[in-house]
Amino acid sequence: MLRHSLPGITALTARAALAAAFIATLAAPAALRAQTDTAAVTVLRAAYLFDGTGAAPIADAAIVVTGDHITAVGPAAKIATPPRARVIDLGNATLLPGFIDAHVHLIGRPLSDPRSDLELVRDYPGYSAILGAANARQTLMAGFTSVRNLGAPNFDDMALRQAITDGVVPGPRMEAAGYAFGITGGHCDENGYRPGLMDADYRTGVADGVDEVRKAVRYQVKYGADVIKICATGGVLSEGDAVGATQYTLEEMQAIVQEAAKLGRKVAAHAHGTEGIKLAVQAGVASIEHGSFLDEEGARMMAARGTYLVPTLSAGEVVEQAAKRGRLTGLRAQKAIAAAQAMRHAVKLALQYHVPIALGTDEGVGDHGTNAREFRLMVEWGGLTPTQALVAGTSAAAKLLGWEDRVGTLAPGKLADIVAVPGDVMRDITATERVTFVMKGGTVYKAPSATQTVAR
Repeated sequence: MLRHSLPGITALTARAALAAAFIATLAAPAALRAQTDTAAVTVLRAAYLFDGTGAAPIADAAIVVTGDHITAVGPAAKIATPPRARVIDLGNATLLPGFIDAHVHLIGRPLSDPRSDLELVRDYPGYSAILGAANARQTLMAGFTSVRNLGAPNFDDMALRQAITDGVVPGPRMEAAGYAFGITGGHCDENGYRPGLMDADYRTGVADGVDEVRKAVRYQVKYGADVIKICATGGVLSEGDAVGATQYTLEEMQAIVQEAAKLGRKVAAHAHGTEGIKLAVQAGVASIEHGSFLDEEGARMMAARGTYLVPTLSAGEVVEQAAKRGRLTGLRAQKAIAAAQAMRHAVKLALQYHVPIALGTDEGVGDHGTNAREFRLMVEWGGLTPTQALVAGTSAAAKLLGWEDRVGTLAPGKLADIVAVPGDVMRDITATERVTFVMKGGTVYKAPSATQTVAR
């Protein structure tokens, strides 16, 4: 990850804080709170539909939602409106699967907050978890109905996941990693503080050697990790390490992947540096996060093994701008500019060698709710077509998360996670940044005020 996790509040405090955060949602404008469907059947109509598979869009389309699942998709002329169905006509808009962000950090403050560097030594216990509830809501309202949270302190992400699942706070479906971990003094460790202030162990973000990394995997899974996140190389926002420096050894990463596989988990590897990328791929990780200094050999290896690249171009853009504006200085500024420039080339290489790509933003570096700018950057920086970018943020990301049987495409039997953007998204990929309609599991969380809704 570009932003490293910090130890902080207790899990019990986090759970209490998340429950308290529900009070804040009651004060939100009514239009932004979840509107539970009262009709058993809902029909959505729009001028265009992109189903997430990469197939050509459908014009004058309709989707039938029964309860929390999709029961029919296709041209409106071929889909009968069931008796007593509620019909929502979105007009000149494109219907799409709910977007998926495969790399976020919902807990805590974003880089744009000047207090972010010291949040867990200055904030009250519980504050990061309350921010997580607010961040989750912003993410959902931006059209991202599923996310993979790759690192958070004290299992705050597990508490947030439970609060969302239980309906206490609105937010996307979550896969959670718990603590991301790495070597002593590496990117996943805390550095830049006085000795003793931020020391950690295999339970809280630092594990060295084969035996310790196995324990680290087991510990995170014990407390609910859906996915394992490790730091294979140095990073941008950590102090003192080179952004491309190799950190974990091949043997350590192989032990992590083997242990995770035994427990039914995939491994996501933060990796900027060329050699660290190759070692992580050789070890068998499911995804390379960032992949800034990817070379041709690494791209061929990833393509051959089916290893995903999650390029996090949004985070690259944010840290590059932060360096140019003086928000980041010294070594961190140098690393930010170098990584952001390299990312542009890495995505093009991945595309050239047919590496599977999933959308991920590393939001938490950038501001929550701005996730969809990743679609634009994939097209502008990486050279993906709008179709390829949309697939990366829908069906490809769903496959990486192991959720392709539930989300990622608009098809009968899938969960009714559906968004709409104005106009024809194939003509304007930036329309993804102006989501007008959000449905998650059949419940409408956001709809344009002028929407035509009729009961038939």
